[in-house]
Amino acid sequence: MAKYNITQKKERDAAYRSLVNPMLMDELKEKIINVLLVQKRYRDKNFSAKKLAEELGTNTRYISAVVNVRFHMNYTSLVNSYRIEEAMTLLTDRRYKDHSMEDISDLVGFSNRQSFYASFYKINGSTPRDYRLEHMPPRPESEEKKPAKRGRRPKVMAEVTIGN
Repeated sequence: MAKYNITQKKERDAAYRSLVNPMLMDELKEKIINVLLVQKRYRDKNFSAKKLAEELGTNTRYISAVVNVRFHMNYTSLVNSYRIEEAMTLLTDRRYKDHSMEDISDLVGFSNRQSFYASFYKINGSTPRDYRLEHMPPRPESEEKKPAKRGRRPKVMAEVTIGN
């Protein structure tokens, strides 16, 4: 008897996916890319599939169908993939080296650190911290610690007291 009941996950074939006209799917795909990626709406923690559908003048079933068929993932995975892609850029950018993981998570649109870490690990196989340590370029020589300038030392006046 098997210890675990593990079965291959089958992709469900939702009938509504085949009912969406392929030309309409292509058009919606371009609009989704424009709104999510070009306008960077993925940064908005509250930008749901419902809000996207309203903005595009369609319904969530169509959004779901297009995302599933054209992007081969669900809406949340699509949005998180854009967020993680930007997070990877920020984590290796010297201008953000002093930002905490919570700051980076917030900048790219995650609601909390846990979901950021989980999504990052799922996509990259490492934590954001490990990714930063592995991919942060070394400091340029111009930023290396320079020796102290030699110059005149300030005079130190010491008070000397002679015994009674």
